[in-house]
Amino acid sequence: MKIAILPGDGIGPEIVDQAVKVLNALDEKFELETAPVGGAGYAAHGHPLPEGTLALAKAADAILFGAVGDFKYDTLERALRPEQAILGLRKHLGLFANLRPAILYPELAGASTLKPEVVSGLDILIIRELTGDIYFGQPRGVRECPDGAFKGQREGFDTMRYAEGEIRRIAHVAFQAAQKRDKRLTSVDKANVLETFQFWRDIVTDVHKEYPDVALDHMYVDNAAMQLVRAPKRFDVLVTGNMFGDILSDQASMLTGSIGMLPSASLDANNKGLYEPSHGSAPDIAGKGVANPLATILSAAMMLRYSLGRPEQADRIENAVKAVLKQGLRTPDIYEEGTTKVGTSQMGDAVLKALAQ
Repeated sequence: MKIAILPGDGIGPEIVDQAVKVLNALDEKFELETAPVGGAGYAAHGHPLPEGTLALAKAADAILFGAVGDFKYDTLERALRPEQAILGLRKHLGLFANLRPAILYPELAGASTLKPEVVSGLDILIIRELTGDIYFGQPRGVRECPDGAFKGQREGFDTMRYAEGEIRRIAHVAFQAAQKRDKRLTSVDKANVLETFQFWRDIVTDVHKEYPDVALDHMYVDNAAMQLVRAPKRFDVLVTGNMFGDILSDQASMLTGSIGMLPSASLDANNKGLYEPSHGSAPDIAGKGVANPLATILSAAMMLRYSLGRPEQADRIENAVKAVLKQGLRTPDIYEEGTTKVGTSQMGDAVLKALAQ
């Protein structure tokens, strides 16, 4: 099984190194190949998604991705900025379904910004459509405003759009995921304002006919954002569009104590996937050895479960992470009084030790 290792920028290389150590300790015959991406890709080859990197990603059975982005590339034209690498990979590989579990480990209840009684036992799954919506819709750009009170002035514009097939396929993923959990699905939209999301609601409702064992409810995105803070455990599986999913999944991450704890999977129709932590590249702490590698290590576990057919190895990694948290080891983002603060590599080594036991 071939795994493409794309560390990227900022803390990406540091956290990916720890996940690779864990993968190498599993006694599996993985072929790991590394390539530059994001700012590192631009620095090496003049493009955030070099041809060689894309070819490797296409040839691999799965992709382990770090993070992209660095302040020093902010002045580049948009097509050359590091973030275009992840958008390009999603598009070229057809990675339309993003799965982001938000689980609060009991040991981290105190690290959440919400009261323990509100978040204890939290276990939700956010499913985000990943290749449509306003992020990819055309036309887009800057033009002369053709009408309205500001006619003649420059305006920026993007297009929100979804085809029926796009909505149906992500709805099937969500309903099937709900069947394996508590059989409850919340579809998040803005149907009261946006034609795109009235269409979304209509299609999800129609797909629901094929899954009568799953309870479906619909919720406007602003209410969903409020409920994630007020009563997050009311949810089980949420499904939503690209932009809303981007925002809500980051919001949900803080319920778990730190975005440094959230893994994610981006899957195609055949469960080939790109696996990455939900957080960004954090260039301000890059090289300091303080980044939390657990989201990346847990992303590797998701990779083993969804793309590589090794669920028992995924269980081993997840249990090792739980063991390390029970030992009281914490990187700075989840540290609280009475626990032991450790760095990036120390946390990775602790997971390795727990894995061996």
